[in-house]
Amino acid sequence: MEDSKHQFMGTEKVTKLLFKFSLPSMIGMLVNALYNIVDRIYIGNIPRIGKDAIAGVGLIFPVTLFVFAFSVLIGLGSANNISLLLGQKKKEEAEKFLGNALALAIVISLVLLLGVTLNIDKLIILIGGSANTSAHAKDYLSILALGFPGALISYTLNAGIRADGNPKKSMTTLLVGAITNIILDPILIFGFGMGVKGAAIATIISQYISAIWTIYYFTSGLSGLKLFKKNIRISLNRASKAASIGAAPFTLQIGASAINYVFNITMKKYGGDIAVSAIAIVQGVLMFITMPVFGINQGLQPILGYNYGAKLYSRVKEALFKGIFVAVIICSFNFLMIQFLSRHVIHIFNQDETLIRLASRGLRIQTLVLPIAGMQIISSIYFQAVGKPRMSIIMSLSRQVILLIPCIFILSFKFGVSGVWFATPTADTLSAMLTFFLLRRELKHLKFLESEAKNKSENTKDKKLDEEKLGEKELNNADQLWD
Repeated sequence: MEDSKHQFMGTEKVTKLLFKFSLPSMIGMLVNALYNIVDRIYIGNIPRIGKDAIAGVGLIFPVTLFVFAFSVLIGLGSANNISLLLGQKKKEEAEKFLGNALALAIVISLVLLLGVTLNIDKLIILIGGSANTSAHAKDYLSILALGFPGALISYTLNAGIRADGNPKKSMTTLLVGAITNIILDPILIFGFGMGVKGAAIATIISQYISAIWTIYYFTSGLSGLKLFKKNIRISLNRASKAASIGAAPFTLQIGASAINYVFNITMKKYGGDIAVSAIAIVQGVLMFITMPVFGINQGLQPILGYNYGAKLYSRVKEALFKGIFVAVIICSFNFLMIQFLSRHVIHIFNQDETLIRLASRGLRIQTLVLPIAGMQIISSIYFQAVGKPRMSIIMSLSRQVILLIPCIFILSFKFGVSGVWFATPTADTLSAMLTFFLLRRELKHLKFLESEAKNKSENTKDKKLDEEKLGEKELNNADQLWD
């Protein structure tokens, strides 16, 4: 018998489901983005050192994205398997995946913590630290690394909460952490005079509070799935299945890390530390305005996964199209806002006029084709959700690595800092063309599956009718013999 906590994902109206799952995820992701953007706002406004300090934190961003990639690998990979298993009515196996995900998060986070801590000086040099920025980068990263276990556990189990069919509780997890961070940041940075170190401490406290909340959720009466102690162990088979599906978003995050690194080193080469400060601010703003689209992604994932697992293909298509429509609307609104208000947005981070001019121009250029990027982001989650990670990887890499990194190097060599800014809209346009081709082909396959399922259903119905007619005929024959 299907668990009543999950069956609504296959019966409730798709629009209502999308609203129910994606709105909390969108809000949660927006709030979660404040982890980085609030840090940058406060750090950028530290008297005398703000401009260099924000460059130092910007240099660390590729490292934080690299670590976050493992959260995505474990969290989304396991959550996807959980959604598919729930669609197939295999709750106990889904719970084993949940326990396996937690065990992986603990082990991998400790390995990353040791790796960064033991090699922090070499790492700062590698990511482009200068005489003005290295000290700030080291202060921030040395403390931030201590929060890796909290970050990985909270994200991994939070993905499980969405797969459990409880997006509101997932949003609560993000809200708890982000609000804690927002409150602690000014207290520690300015009140206690801790500067960059205060921002890092506020972040890791927030991450551990979120992690504790997610564990409580799965060990209380709030959840449908339960986190049992016996399941908290690493299974190579389940880890492999989670990794195979999580590989696509993992690759996307690794690509994002590589791209931020390339942005930093090219900006430093052609524009100096102030250009690094500018790209740090622009990347923070871009992350914030695209978070609603990634929120739609997170809301779509369990809907797509459950209905695909349950062979409800018409609902899969409906959810995908509606997700793309909403993403394009949001991205179009953000595009218009940035084009008219970029200078005011940058002014929040720092009041240096040179920095404001450089960053506001860069922000306008980087968002030139933002609406079509929304379509591409949503399309990539479809392939992940239906268990086709290879296609998702191709789509993700096309935008994040295969096209963008060469664009950065080629255009920066030709046009300097301006070329770096124009690399993003160029790569987005090219990758959108590839996405359209791959998605069109997949929709034809989905139509075939839908037709096949319909024919099978009709054949089963015809067979049942034939059996009923045969039964009636035998009954009539028996009546005649009796007469």
